[in-house]
Amino acid sequence: MTPKTPHTVIIGGGVIGGFSAWYLRQTGRDVTLIDKGRFGKACSHGNCGYVSPSHVIPLARPGQIGKGIKGMLSRQTALRIEPKKILSLWPWLLKFAGRCNERDMMQAGLACHPLLQSSAELYRELLETHNMQVEWRTDGLLFVYRDQHEFEAYAQTDEWLRKHFQMSAEPLAGSALTNLEPALKPGLAGAWHYHCDAHLRPDKLMLELRRLLDESGVRVIENCEMKGLKSSGNQATAVETSHAELEADEVLIATGSWTPLLKESLGVKLPIQPGKGYSITMARPKICPKYPMILEECHVAITPFDKGYRVGSTMEFSGYDTTLNQQRLNYLRSGAAEYLIEPTADPVEEEWYGWRPMTADGIPFIDRSPRFKNVWVAAGHSMLGISMGTGTGKLVAEMISGQKPHVELNAYRIQR
Repeated sequence: MTPKTPHTVIIGGGVIGGFSAWYLRQTGRDVTLIDKGRFGKACSHGNCGYVSPSHVIPLARPGQIGKGIKGMLSRQTALRIEPKKILSLWPWLLKFAGRCNERDMMQAGLACHPLLQSSAELYRELLETHNMQVEWRTDGLLFVYRDQHEFEAYAQTDEWLRKHFQMSAEPLAGSALTNLEPALKPGLAGAWHYHCDAHLRPDKLMLELRRLLDESGVRVIENCEMKGLKSSGNQATAVETSHAELEADEVLIATGSWTPLLKESLGVKLPIQPGKGYSITMARPKICPKYPMILEECHVAITPFDKGYRVGSTMEFSGYDTTLNQQRLNYLRSGAAEYLIEPTADPVEEEWYGWRPMTADGIPFIDRSPRFKNVWVAAGHSMLGISMGTGTGKLVAEMISGQKPHVELNAYRIQR
């Protein structure tokens, strides 16, 4: 008799679930992916699209406690903590505060670096091999400063990255900066240019990824909510959904910020908080930046697309709040106006928010469930879901199929 082909069911249709489905399908498995909404329409849709090996420094870093306190007292900060949510956030915030030191920052950087490097290489391979039209650009990323002291102080961070991760940036100031990027206002202190980074258009990435999944035979079921797992002993046997019961040999939970709500299925409540980010997508300004950039003092991110332009970022801890906060959108506009000659343009195509799955230590969870031996989780990628998407997908496929992992697993364990 011909052996039965293993069937993997994936919960979550974002970039992590999507790339996991792709790489698992390459192992010969049958794969079904379900999402309670539409594929690629949650946090993977409206972010700034950076594929950034340079982003090894987590949100939990020295100095963030003071910024967090300021973010409870003012709405005009990049990091915003909603005072009404402080009691429910308190356990996570204590863990986060305990990580805001150089030793733990280094640990997180060492954990994330291999996955970031792997993902950048896999993107180049996958996009070229499968002709994925995602507006892929390898111009690098600018970290732009208005304040001279802050610009010069960043040299220590750049040296730290060079020493420990072999990544360094090119400093640019004066005419060297405005000649490279004429969209910036004259008189800024300077910028650091990380040539190792790239960017793409996230919504097009998800459209192209969906095409690859369909062509490879992955079954995608939208508007289908997971209700629970059927099990026998320590083995999950089926996924109960709002549509039908799906028999499964393995289950992957890749539900981003929603993952803590599935603690019964995982056997553990993962310490993930939704970190709300915002973006505005619009027409390209007449003087449009060529380079993607992070405007450092206000932490506003800018991404130029072929036929569009996005202003995004901010970090708001307000629980599972579904409000599109106009004050936060206005913060993006005012922040961009401090650096760019033409910071915005009309018409506005979309005002958007998404919940980033923030872990206290800045390291994702990629591991087997403590409850079921055939249930896995890949969640908690914080602000780096796009940047880590391909590497995570490949790692999940290796773990489930019993192949040798291409990066060390220990850093991503649930029990760490």
